[in-house]
Amino acid sequence: MKVNQIYVNLPVKNVEETRAFWTKLGFEINEQFTDEKAVCVVMKEDNIYVMFLAEEFLKTFTDRPVAKGDTTQVLLAIGVNSREEVDHMVNTALANGGSKYSDSMDHGWMYQSAFADLNGHQWEVMFADMSKFPTE
Repeated sequence: MKVNQIYVNLPVKNVEETRAFWTKLGFEINEQFTDEKAVCVVMKEDNIYVMFLAEEFLKTFTDRPVAKGDTTQVLLAIGVNSREEVDHMVNTALANGGSKYSDSMDHGWMYQSAFADLNGHQWEVMFADMSKFPTE
């Protein structure tokens, strides 16, 4: 089996503020799946999307409690094309209301940094140069 798309669904307090935050980070919005209850952020066209759903709307899809922003249910990791893109995304997130929750790490072959978005969701942003991956 091969998955051809993924939609990550996350709760948010304010859909419009969330839309503005991710747009400032440079992401496009899929308007087809966006309204006052949800915003669909395109991570990779035709493949990866994040659905930020108003908490009350998310509750219509599950009978389990929605995790609060001060807990960690999932740690989201996204790869970009350079160290500079890692730093740019994290710095832009911080400048627009996000927060830092860990220091940047340089593993030689992989560089990563992190931010929490407006709703406390934790995002690890990384660049990996597999040609430098240790073989021993």
